[in-house]
Amino acid sequence: MKFIFADTMDYVDPGFDFAEDRNAADRQPYWDDEYPHEHMDAPPYDGMLVSRAAVGKGRLGGGKYTEAQAMALGRMGARAFLRLNGPRFQHMPVFGDCGAFAYVKESVPPYTPEDMLTFYEDGQFTHGCSVDHIIFDFHEDDDEGRFSSVAARDEARRRFDITLANAEVFFRESRALGGRFTPLGVVQGWSPGSMARAARSLCRMGYRYIAIGGTVPLRTPQVKSCVRAVRDAISPDIALHVLGFAKAEDIQQFVEFDISSFDTTSPLRRAFKDSRCNYYLRRPGDGLDYYTALRVPQATENPKLQWLAKEGKVRQEDLQRLESRALTALRTFARGEADLDETLNAVLAYDSLTLLQSAKGEARTSRATLRANYRRTLADRPWERCACRVCRELGVEVVIFRGSNRNKRRGIHNLAVFKSLVDDLPRLGEGACANEQVDLFSSPREPEPAASSSVLRD
Repeated sequence: MKFIFADTMDYVDPGFDFAEDRNAADRQPYWDDEYPHEHMDAPPYDGMLVSRAAVGKGRLGGGKYTEAQAMALGRMGARAFLRLNGPRFQHMPVFGDCGAFAYVKESVPPYTPEDMLTFYEDGQFTHGCSVDHIIFDFHEDDDEGRFSSVAARDEARRRFDITLANAEVFFRESRALGGRFTPLGVVQGWSPGSMARAARSLCRMGYRYIAIGGTVPLRTPQVKSCVRAVRDAISPDIALHVLGFAKAEDIQQFVEFDISSFDTTSPLRRAFKDSRCNYYLRRPGDGLDYYTALRVPQATENPKLQWLAKEGKVRQEDLQRLESRALTALRTFARGEADLDETLNAVLAYDSLTLLQSAKGEARTSRATLRANYRRTLADRPWERCACRVCRELGVEVVIFRGSNRNKRRGIHNLAVFKSLVDDLPRLGEGACANEQVDLFSSPREPEPAASSSVLRD
């Protein structure tokens, strides 16, 4: 099973000064910064995925890329742009998809199959997904009476048909490219049964690699029921990819379905988007432990603190004094020169002004819960139990929730820990499916001929 990291322009400044909290002099973002696979001793994922919507431009607009970066990706190709063209990374696949959640409110996708084929061809992708359209509803069974209205049922059917019609055109036109990338047909549906029907249609078109979409808002049992239905509906030699697998910590539960690959950003995002599980550590055996990072925001730059000072609820001088005291206490504690409770009190004295009070003065986390989570992080000293580059170089700084360069490095550490978990998952390793997946990753080939064009709803 290959772990594909969905690119969202997450890189770090290798010359960042943590003591002074400033970037390297004359730093040029992107050009001087390092992607996770460059920053770590070994790549913390098996490949990368770029979403067309994240790149931006076109009718949808937006995206995380600047206009210059979007042009550079088209000019250089995705592998060179992502700096995966070095000898260490040549084996890593580069996936592409549409980023369907970005246009979920559109009546039709903003990209045609021809648009996406051009995007994949210009970007020199190794794998490319067909154009899909997300279906809002999800029901555990296939009873169409479960829909809230006839209009909702008809809209789900319409998006189902759009996704399959686009997939048929995409597959047919991709053959003209001579097998220079592996096409993935995307499944969308409103139930496990409808997803299974979509998967069978894609196989009849000739797809050998199928991507299951629309799983992001689903709970783990629901995702499992969809993956099981799709796997049961298709031949064992068809490879499966799960798009946007947000429940990454539950990946062990999916081994039985012989998934070839999945993409996620979850381990990195949880480093700074989660209220509790910010730092990953392998647990003896096959699981993960999670630790809470200690919030010490920048007193003069944090928007919440600026608001509090502007409202006269706290003096800027007091914020800077408490900030300095918290940072000093943490660094002194890491050297073994400070008491745990003394350090904890210093951090919480500052945190009481930041985490516990929102901009509207609403309580967010109980002080008792926060104290317990912070105490566990300090007592266990998890940064000393990891040998990755991030933890070696940062020490205690990796568990300080403060600014992009710390937070993203913590996320990169999480990626590496998560990849080690994926690498240690049991291998099915036998039969036609395992052999076929090697081919699909190592050398894209001429697709199988398409079957009949009558492939919409069974």
